[in-house]
Amino acid sequence: MRKVRDYDAELKALADKAKKLKARKVEQLGALVVATGADALDLEVIAGMLRQGVQEAKLDSVKESWRADGATFLGKRGRKGRRKAGNNQSSAD
Repeated sequence: MRKVRDYDAELKALADKAKKLKARKVEQLGALVVATGADALDLEVIAGMLRQGVQEAKLDSVKESWRADGATFLGKRGRKGRRKAGNNQSSAD
């Protein structure tokens, strides 16, 4: 006989996972705002900047330019573990 699936439990697990992913995304966006120094700007300025950026991003050439700049910025800072590992090594000397 087939095992009965608990659809309610599966849906709840998926909903919980989606909630965690959304919270993680919000946390990462906040960290990006701080890392770029945009946290020093007023909320209205950041909102206007993002809205205009979304409109300008419809042009592929602009997106590619921003992507290259973003990759350069993130490469300088390091990503996740690499940055922490670098700091630990320099403090150990």
